[in-house]
Amino acid sequence: MNKLLIVGTVAFDAIETPFGKTDKILGGAATYIGLASNFFNVDAAIVSVVGEDFPKEYLDLLESKDVNIEGIEVVKGGKTFFWSGKYHNDLNSRDTLVTELNVLADFNPIVPENYKNSEVVLLGNLHPIVQSGVLDQLTEKPKLVVLDTMNFWMDCAWNELMDVIKRVDVITINDEEARQLSGEYSLVKAAEKIHAMGPKYVVIKKGEHGALLFHNKDVFFAPALPLEEVFDPTGAGDTFAGGFAGYIAQSENISFDNMKNGIIYGSNLASFCVEKFGTERMEKLSKKEVVERLQEFKALTQFEIELEE
Repeated sequence: MNKLLIVGTVAFDAIETPFGKTDKILGGAATYIGLASNFFNVDAAIVSVVGEDFPKEYLDLLESKDVNIEGIEVVKGGKTFFWSGKYHNDLNSRDTLVTELNVLADFNPIVPENYKNSEVVLLGNLHPIVQSGVLDQLTEKPKLVVLDTMNFWMDCAWNELMDVIKRVDVITINDEEARQLSGEYSLVKAAEKIHAMGPKYVVIKKGEHGALLFHNKDVFFAPALPLEEVFDPTGAGDTFAGGFAGYIAQSENISFDNMKNGIIYGSNLASFCVEKFGTERMEKLSKKEVVERLQEFKALTQFEIELEE
């Protein structure tokens, strides 16, 4: 069984959307990624940090989903990272109301000895120095390193971000971030510029409009499944990344054609994530539901056409 090393936040979120609001609930990029990895035959481990206020039941939940938690540091007397946000009516934009770094401010990740030779590494959205620090601890070069980042790091840690981007194989960002990172409006041109920075593969997430995969001159597009109900988009991008990385780790195939499948698996899982607040839908999701929705994706995108010579 291949190892999938997940580095990112395990946190508290408080969310408000047009459909309701929550108090503090389980959140964090690594949490969503870990829950997504449960649907693949991989040995997944999370490296993160929480405070003493973090409920044991949340750690037990991750363990029940076959996620190794020995790399999650619990800081005595510390408080867990907390984010609060309010989504606008279109659910594509949001306002951050509160960000409390707490124990994350001094996070120094320590990769468990047994995962220093992981085949696939997913670096969740953290400070680029933290992401580089994880790569420095690995004893073997992974088959694939996937990086997630955001515009905040482009604004305040550009040089450090460029250093870590040189060391990864895949970068996953949204369309706005791709434009900022590259300085290009066209996503095709943006992907070309980002390729030149280091990553062989560029994944550009477009929310309800699907995702794009670029590799040299090859391009693949996966639509998002039209859904009857979307309650909360929080964590959808991380769930997408977790599904993508989990599938690649399980299949042991890092070709462009296989990454197309990874994009579909990621999009499929993300479509469930948005149906309930926070992690609720992912916690109760069954493999049968995942397979059935994959059939819907297949029906949505498959067609036959006769082309004239």
